[in-house]
Amino acid sequence: MDFIDGGPLVMSLSERAMAFAGAVLCGAVLFLVTLLAAVRGAGEHLGHLAVVYPGYQVSYLGSLIGLVYGLVTGAVLGGLLAWLYNRIVPAAK
Repeated sequence: MDFIDGGPLVMSLSERAMAFAGAVLCGAVLFLVTLLAAVRGAGEHLGHLAVVYPGYQVSYLGSLIGLVYGLVTGAVLGGLLAWLYNRIVPAAK
């Protein structure tokens, strides 16, 4: 473990990078899960996401709509997570 001035070295997170990573991850997961459910004819539980995401449905078009919603949601949550981490954990100087 590296130490600076007697304390542990703590890194800060890039808010932009975390927002990008969260957007890609959430968008891809929501897109693929919806597409798979549409192909298999399943997804009764996924349909409940329409309460949170207007216009979303378990279909081929719904997978694209879910992709957009996943990108936005993932970016916001990823950026917020990095922002909170940087505020809570003391940064290295």
